[in-house]
Amino acid sequence: MKHLSLKSVGAAAALACLIGTTPAAAVPVAPPAAVDGVEYSADGARLSLTPVGGYATGTFDEGAAEIVAHYPAAQRVMIVNADAGAVEVLDVADPAAPAKLYEVPAAGVTAADGSVIPSGAVANSVAVRGDGLGLAAVESPTKTDAGWLLYFDANGETPTILGAVRVGHLPDMVTVTGDGKTALVANEGEPAEDYSVDPEGSVSIVTLPKTVDDAVRGKESGSNGKRGAVSQRQVAEAGFHAFEDSLPEGVRIYGGREDAGTGTPEFPVSENLEPEYISVSPGGVTAYVSLQEANALAVLNIKSGKFTDILPLGSVDHAAVPFDASDKDGAVDLKTWPVQSFRQPDTIATFRSAGTDYTVTANEGDTRDWDGYSEEVRVKDLGEDGLAPVCDAVAADAGMGLEELTADENLGRLKVTTADGLAADGSCYETLYGFGGRGFSIVDGDGALVFDSGAEFEQILAEALPEHFNSNHGETKFDARSDDKGPEPEAVALGEFDGRTYAFIGLERVGGVMVYDVTEPASSEFVTYVNNRDFAVDAEGAIDDGADEAETLAAAGDLGPESIAFVSAGDSPSGAPLLVVGNEVSGSTSFLEVGTR
Repeated sequence: MKHLSLKSVGAAAALACLIGTTPAAAVPVAPPAAVDGVEYSADGARLSLTPVGGYATGTFDEGAAEIVAHYPAAQRVMIVNADAGAVEVLDVADPAAPAKLYEVPAAGVTAADGSVIPSGAVANSVAVRGDGLGLAAVESPTKTDAGWLLYFDANGETPTILGAVRVGHLPDMVTVTGDGKTALVANEGEPAEDYSVDPEGSVSIVTLPKTVDDAVRGKESGSNGKRGAVSQRQVAEAGFHAFEDSLPEGVRIYGGREDAGTGTPEFPVSENLEPEYISVSPGGVTAYVSLQEANALAVLNIKSGKFTDILPLGSVDHAAVPFDASDKDGAVDLKTWPVQSFRQPDTIATFRSAGTDYTVTANEGDTRDWDGYSEEVRVKDLGEDGLAPVCDAVAADAGMGLEELTADENLGRLKVTTADGLAADGSCYETLYGFGGRGFSIVDGDGALVFDSGAEFEQILAEALPEHFNSNHGETKFDARSDDKGPEPEAVALGEFDGRTYAFIGLERVGGVMVYDVTEPASSEFVTYVNNRDFAVDAEGAIDDGADEAETLAAAGDLGPESIAFVSAGDSPSGAPLLVVGNEVSGSTSFLEVGTR
């Protein structure tokens, strides 16, 4: 593993000095794992991450290791293998040598409402309660149909399925409240490709059996109606009808069936809002739900089962925050531009400090890009095919003419939205809105911005990976993602270590985990960046050329981190805190030990 140290990174000003400089070369040292990755740390960093083990499916770019969950009582890790439509169960008593026990398949299970989960159903998420009650969110083969929540016993020595209930459309994530009484399922409700159907987004609120043994007994009795059994009566839905006429300003509503020309919905806001991820406040009363495309968080009162607010998340002002906007400029080129980028978080995590809820958001920037409607366009294509052009004033703000502004090496290649920024008269785009904040943010319980990492992720990558800056995941290619969300933060987990609270943020494209000390949210600081990937191996190119898939992936390391679980020292099989990372592109699950320097 290559190790670098960023000197005197105690303030954002120290990172700002990287702009316009030539990044230093990495200094190789002996790798702690088979992959020659990178570790890059702030001077004086107290925390380290060391890869100690991993599990590989040998499957490339098929979502074979997406969401991970740790079950400490039996020292098992659950992995969502979307490719197999199942949850894989690993024995992690020795995190250096995790071993697969079995799979929990979804197909063929009869749900409490009488429906049967068909072949082709997709497992999207998994959670495990403290007593071993496992829960998997399962998407219908026709994603616009209602999905299921599958129950299983994570203590079993063989697959032990306890039943299923029907939930909303495209269940994409499941979590369990701290008291273990309730499961919350984010039903994304994406449209069909042709927009013939666009289901309403919702959150399913599921009352769980008191114990896993209750669920086992209910299954054995053959009754879904008795106390403790898996029953459809235990499912309630929280929707967004209350916001149809009272939506807060700044919440993006666009690209529904009306825009696609396929119908006029009765509840356009409810169809438009697409719950992505859920975090539960430590107090257990409130849940926060990321609405990625809408660039907002919804606030759910778990007890009442109703949404109480929707909080817009604003944009990153790239007139002040530099970024690399082009994949055709041939350099690491962090500059300011007249562009606003919507934060649009995917994964979120909530913690409490001094009696206040703070939510950490990984600002990925997903878009609506379907056959029936797409908001994506490159800046240089505005003014073509019936689209309005960029206003001359935007180019003037950049100190250049419109032709120069829209050149490939400047803003021409940058992907922006057609749904926002159009002048009132429709003549031109007076504001260019991009996708994703290229970092992470912290907001309080009212949605007010407390901290934003700004340009730090790209500045750190410029130093740590000068030859592979903004690479894609499967393909090793310098600067490949600068035009499109950069490093693309996807996953986030929180953990306490040595008296401090840390945020661990996974970068979907270039890979690796950024670590920040968020103990004092408004003064959060970079600690370390670890990437267990060997950029010398171009997995996509090698596999396309006929190389063995499993061997190539073993050499390439971890590609495309999709989820992170933090395991405390008290819950860890080794007695040291761990990160468990699901890497969907390499189909691998990695175990990193959290330690002190």
